[in-house]
Formats: sequence, C-alpha cells, structure tokens
Amino acid sequence: MREFFGIGGFARTAEGFMSWQHLTFVTSLVVAMVVLAVVLGRRYRLADDKAKNGVLIAAALLIDGFELFKIVFSCVEDPSSWRTMLPLFLCSIQLITIPLAAFSKGRLKEASLDFVVIFGILGALLGTFGAAQNYNAYPVLSFPNVVSGITHTIAGFASLYILIAGMASMKKRNIVITFVILLGFCVAAYVANITLDYNYMFLMRGDGTPYDILYNLVGGHPVFYPLGVVVLFLVYIVGYYAMYYLCTKKKVKEPITIA
Repeated sequence: MREFFGIGGFARTAEGFMSWQHLTFVTSLVVAMVVLAVVLGRRYRLADDKAKNGVLIAAALLIDGFELFKIVFSCVEDPSSWRTMLPLFLCSIQLITIPLAAFSKGRLKEASLDFVVIFGILGALLGTFGAAQNYNAYPVLSFPNVVSGITHTIAGFASLYILIAGMASMKKRNIVITFVILLGFCVAAYVANITLDYNYMFLMRGDGTPYDILYNLVGGHPVFYPLGVVVLFLVYIVGYYAMYYLCTKKKVKEPITIA
C-alpha cells in the first residue's frame, strides 16, 4: 500500500506514456465507462426524470469524492501540493458541472447537462490515452494514475449516459452559457498559472500532450499560444453542436440569448 500511494516516493520506474501497461489500463477503464453508460442509459431512457437524475447524482458524488480524497491525501503528504491541485484543469470543470447537472434546475441544469455532454468524452480520452504527463511521471498502477483514470472516465460516463438516456437538450441558446463557463475557468486558470508558475488547462505549454502541436506551431508565443488554446475550445464547442444537429437532424429555431 505504501508503494501504491507512493509514500516516501515510488520504488518502481514509471512504465511510460503509451506503454502496453498504460494502454491496457486505460482501455479497460474506457471499456467499462462505455458499457456502464450504454447499459444504464438504455435502462433509464424511458424512466421519469427523477430516476434518470439518480444516476447523475451518484456520478457527481463519486467524482467529487475521489477528487477530494486525492487532494486531502496529497496535502497531508505534502502541504504545498495544493498549488498543483486546484480544480482548474479542463477536466476539473466537470467536478462542478456534473453536480450542477445533477442538483440544479431550469436553464442552469440544461446548460450544465450540455456542458458535460460536450466535454465529458473529450476529457475522458485526453485524461486517459492522452495523459503523457501522468504516465511518464508515475507507475501505471499507482494512486495518482488510478484516481485520475477513474475521475476522467466518470466524466466520460456521465457524458454518454446523458446522451443515451435522452437528457441532453443541446439548445442553441445554451451555447452562450457554455462559453461563459469555459472562459471563466480559462481566466481563473491563467491567473493561477502566472501566480503559481504552473500550467493549468495547458495554457502555458503542451507538456507532452497534443497541445504541443499548437505550442510548436506558434513557437511557444506567450500570447498566441494561450489564445490559440481558448479558440480551439470555442471551435470545439461550436463543432460539437453542429455535429449533434447533423447527426440527430434536430432543428433549433430559438435565438441565442443570455437572459
């Protein structure tokens, strides 16, 4: 258990990003994520809203519970670790939006459900198959990677479940709220990066992730790179909405409004 939690440091050498151990572990998590989402989504698709929402409540409690345990444990081991564990990564937004989707009502609930749908799967794949930083730093079967894998795939599960259970509204008017949520986190993450000299939401550099492509393309420019990351987020949101309407043949006529 000391070795799993890394108490006193890991004796094992990290197997590395894209090693067979890494790919086997994250593939198992993603398969379990998809199977659970399909089974539960189909089971509750015709159920009432309260029954559907019960699954989301469980997902919200689990994702926040795992993350809180990780933060508390890490801070007990190293009180200064809070500097690198603030919920300001792209995937960390789900720690807030999944509970909002589960416990809020009205338009806020609609927008939160849509946000989880749009970014849940992306975060799950980036945080498992694309997590070069984690898997190059820690052994695959270690506390940091296991908890990270679980929380990312819970977000992916919630995204798929919402779609399959028919809970997504994907109303055009909610695009503005989605933009505001994302931009708010980007601003907070950038301020934290400058203050703490860190790399939340990969706004400062790629760190071995696919963001390195953009970083190298702009030569690591301190303004163009973070702006480029934000623009990619916004393009992704618009593209997701467009693909959703195309695939579902859904026509939405209401105007985009903030109020």
